[in-house]
Amino acid sequence: MKEIMQVVIENLVEDKASISINETQNGNELKYEVKVSEKDMGRVIGKRGKIAQSIRTVMKAIAAKEDKKVIIEFID
Repeated sequence: MKEIMQVVIENLVEDKASISINETQNGNELKYEVKVSEKDMGRVIGKRGKIAQSIRTVMKAIAAKEDKKVIIEFID
């Protein structure tokens, strides 16, 4: 799942080297902490958070197939 999120975010940002995704697992719960450069944060969040919400929706759908819960945080 981390690889899928990596590909999605790489296609949104200009500075691909600055992408950092930390994954922690607690039982059936996965938590992702996503960091990108400051100039790319707006591209990942989108207007009114629509792109960030879309990323969360896609990842939750993938996680549901594996019977897991996913939490995604975008960190400055």
